[in-house]
Amino acid sequence: MSNQSPGSMPQQSLFQRVFKLQEHGTTVRTEVVAGFTTFLTMVYIVFVNPQILSIAGMDIQAVFVTTCLIAAFGSILMGLLANLPIAIAPAMGLNAFFAFVVVGAMGYSWQVAMGAVFWGAVGLFILTLFRIRYWIIANIPLSLRVGITSGIGLFIAMMGLKNSGIIVANPDTLVSIGNFTHHNVWLGALGFFIIAILAARNIHAAVLVSIVVTTLIGLALGDVQFTGIFSMPPSVMTVVGQVDIMGSLDLALSGVIFAFMLVNLFDSSGTMIGVTDKAGISDSRGTFPRMKQALYVDSLSSVAGSAMGTSSVTAYIESTSGVSIGGRTGLTAIVVGVLFLLTMFISPLAGMVPAYATAGALIYVGVLMTSSLTRVKWEDLTESVPAFITAVMMPFSFSITEGIALGFIAYCAMKIGTGRWRELGPCVILVSILFILKMVLVDA
Repeated sequence: MSNQSPGSMPQQSLFQRVFKLQEHGTTVRTEVVAGFTTFLTMVYIVFVNPQILSIAGMDIQAVFVTTCLIAAFGSILMGLLANLPIAIAPAMGLNAFFAFVVVGAMGYSWQVAMGAVFWGAVGLFILTLFRIRYWIIANIPLSLRVGITSGIGLFIAMMGLKNSGIIVANPDTLVSIGNFTHHNVWLGALGFFIIAILAARNIHAAVLVSIVVTTLIGLALGDVQFTGIFSMPPSVMTVVGQVDIMGSLDLALSGVIFAFMLVNLFDSSGTMIGVTDKAGISDSRGTFPRMKQALYVDSLSSVAGSAMGTSSVTAYIESTSGVSIGGRTGLTAIVVGVLFLLTMFISPLAGMVPAYATAGALIYVGVLMTSSLTRVKWEDLTESVPAFITAVMMPFSFSITEGIALGFIAYCAMKIGTGRWRELGPCVILVSILFILKMVLVDA
């Protein structure tokens, strides 16, 4: 005789029918716990993303809400349409590129810059729709993919070091060490080491713990004013509907739009392959069940997110934390999405977080992203030189676009110069020519 209560049978049947739990060797309880775990590892984005985008002049409270909304929308859609344990939220790295480079250095308004994010997302959707996305992923050399990922990591880490005051501008040496007698400097460093130590001890909520601890210290020091915990979500009308989609159709922004599209393409696709590999459902070529649906969800979420006024959306590698404890279906992603919806009601806490409290998270993300440099064949200079140029030129030129461009051009130069031009694929040649034309015709 079954121990299952009559009232729970329809519920179990519904979950089984929608998510096929038994076929994936999991249960409702396991999926819910996995969803909570994934959420705890990535909820830091609701504090970090508003901090970064506010530097571009966007309303921090409104961005907090839109970050929660798009993370919920993308994650729930991923669960329902693709039935995969992959959570989605605004991308780290591209938000920094948006705020510090496109708005800060290039001088565009955030409305126009967000329009560039929108067109990059539309381009990604078109590439997905016509299956060109698969061709690009398969034909971009590993060294360039690693260089792009690592360069963004270095760029993000530099922003974290700057926001905490650990490094400062210097007219003689470009940069120098900050003044550690200022408490924001050592609090930024403390936040990073809290994350690194807790992560090394396999504590999933390491980033969240660091933000909470450093914010509480800031509260004790008088930097932070406590304004409550719960409230109704603030209005989003200061960002929603404000994106200048047509104004961003500027030839001078073509490289920026291409960079948003290309980085999001590699970031999201690579993350999905990594998560599904961890779940044991991808094959040796990196393909996995319902891959087409997953790629549609992430590209559509990027379009929706930029239209709402938040940076490019991507799959989160933190999803592996939920997978590691048994999450195997879309129910895990739906739990994450529901938790992001509930998070909208703690907006007063988001407004309390000082910049140095999120700096440690930026530096830590840099550590994770630059670790992929170990995959480069350093003994082969035709591979290692382009990877190196791509990675270092992003922080040194303060531009993800220029780093990508110089990396592709360097790859062609090294292969042609060493007589190995046959190793050049049509995709690399095409992208390199487009970047050269941009430099000659647009940047001149």
